[in-house]
Amino acid sequence: MFVFVCAGCGSELTNPLSRVALPVHAHQVYGNGAQLPVLMESGTFAVEPEPWGPPWRKWEEIHPDETAARGVYAPVHSLSDGAPGAIVIAPGDARGTVLIPESRGGGYCCGLDGAAGPNVACMECALPVGSRIDDCSLWQAMWLAPNVVRRVPVDGVDAAPLTWAELMAEGKGTPPFEPIARWGSRMGAGHWSNYWCSWSPQWEAAAGRALAHLLVASEGRPVIVPDGLAGEVFQRALDNMLPAGPQPRYADLAGPGRPAPDGDADILLVPTHPQTGELWAPPAPEAYSVPLPFGVWLWLAFPEPDLPVPTSGVLPDGVLRDDFDPPATRPRHPFRVDSGTFRRTLVRLPSVRSPWLREILDNLTQHMRAGYF
Repeated sequence: MFVFVCAGCGSELTNPLSRVALPVHAHQVYGNGAQLPVLMESGTFAVEPEPWGPPWRKWEEIHPDETAARGVYAPVHSLSDGAPGAIVIAPGDARGTVLIPESRGGGYCCGLDGAAGPNVACMECALPVGSRIDDCSLWQAMWLAPNVVRRVPVDGVDAAPLTWAELMAEGKGTPPFEPIARWGSRMGAGHWSNYWCSWSPQWEAAAGRALAHLLVASEGRPVIVPDGLAGEVFQRALDNMLPAGPQPRYADLAGPGRPAPDGDADILLVPTHPQTGELWAPPAPEAYSVPLPFGVWLWLAFPEPDLPVPTSGVLPDGVLRDDFDPPATRPRHPFRVDSGTFRRTLVRLPSVRSPWLREILDNLTQHMRAGYF
């Protein structure tokens, strides 16, 4: 385990933490006015390997050789010129830090967004050390700047990462939909009307990364995914972004506890390890492996029975309801992929240089208006 200390004075800035994989939804912007929960589990940290945060440079200001060297192969609005290796933790795991008062004017809407640079300083020496994020539509987090903090081992040995079998026994899945809090409702905290039932933001981000890989794996041919929840998540977008025709490519779910994939499968939807980020190695390495977060994959591979379905009408006489519990219903709108995660993934896959994939990327706004994103 590790603690992070201030590079200026050596003061401890965090609780002891264990490293886990960076969540695929780490940079997601979700909805409008949504109040998202904390990004990281308490006691964990993750590292963003790419530069992230201000200052930013517009695409037009960067030489193509530099963008290619950074692993970005299609235009984006801007790229960060910050230091790589930013560390993200749960805000409750921060210690010895204080908010920089003048930072509140840095482009916030309902809270802090870190857009103007670090907004948190070391309590002992006042060195700016990171950014507290709690604005609407953003995951709550504390991002520590890698060039002003140091990682120091602490007593005790980290437990070895769970094996795939142990992860399966733990059975920690991510439900496909959940209540999302509204920011600043007049009804008061905890009232059920402060929530709406939505497809999980984590699922939408996971699908954004996976859809980019599915398109690359398609090689421009139709793709058929398994029926059920996987079909509900991916098939509508695939059918509308890929041409119809003969010789489709078939995708199947593969991973621990699953039977061997069908021999006709050209593409495998496989889990990534939540602690190490390792991709599960399929027995058929010639198939294209599409990554899914373990919790999302687990629910697709072993769906829970009796998912809630849309209902109408009122409760029968004599049936009581706790109005402080958000309603557990199924979303009424079709699944939509997170466009930001999709774009961020696709521009970092070399195949995006293919004209047909660039056309999909260039027409992303039209696909968003059509309701696929």
